[in-house]
Amino acid sequence: MDSFAVFGNPIEHSMSPEIYSFFAEETGITASYGKRLATITNFKIILEQFFISGGMGANITMPLKEHTFMLCKNLTKRATVAGAVNVLKKQHDGSLLGDNTDGIGLLADLQRLGWLNIGSKILLVGSGGAARGIIFPLLTFGCQIILTNRTLLRAQKLANFFHNIGNINVVPFNELCTVQSDVIINATSAGVYGKLPNLPNSLINSSVSCYDLFYQKDIDTPFIRWCKEQGAVRCSDGLGMLVGQAAYSFLLWHNLLPSISLVLQKIRPNM
Repeated sequence: MDSFAVFGNPIEHSMSPEIYSFFAEETGITASYGKRLATITNFKIILEQFFISGGMGANITMPLKEHTFMLCKNLTKRATVAGAVNVLKKQHDGSLLGDNTDGIGLLADLQRLGWLNIGSKILLVGSGGAARGIIFPLLTFGCQIILTNRTLLRAQKLANFFHNIGNINVVPFNELCTVQSDVIINATSAGVYGKLPNLPNSLINSSVSCYDLFYQKDIDTPFIRWCKEQGAVRCSDGLGMLVGQAAYSFLLWHNLLPSISLVLQKIRPNM
């Protein structure tokens, strides 16, 4: 029986067991990590069986993060603000603690890349669950966020939710040609379908860093490919964020923070 596992649908593509094994090797921890296919319909039963059978922690991926949030009675502030849970820990009294390490994983990767300073201006494209999960750590770090979304009302509602935490403003798609930023983050799901958000070419130049939360094997994501075509020289997909959120999940479970850079060096050549 696995002590740890990732739950989602689809799940076969998940790199989480491989990442965990690298972390375990680095830190000397011996524990098994598996995959569990689960849908919203059967997730609660499968999750309960996992923990009853000896499970100690779980990662949660799409489409179950918001559903897991609703199931948890104990939440960290990060999870509460994000409205989603991507990691669970079984506590000493048997209850489950829900956390969200997506945002801190992204923040760690952007710092690893050397792209962030206090006051950095970030254009965040998208206002769905992925965007909501990363706004809190970026604002508390001291970044300024310009939020844009195809549906303006959704962006306005999200900005209003976070307006007391930091500097966040909304710009409609049709006014983006006037925006200047230090970093552009694509938090839309367009890349999953081989598409791009409808952005003006004027956003990109050689001084702007471009980050896509999405990643895929062997080739650049559509967003990264487009950014390079417009002259961007600093581009990164979301693999570093994936490893980063996994590292902070590991920290929650084992009270040890493994090296993100070392694991990225092992994983990237195999993609």
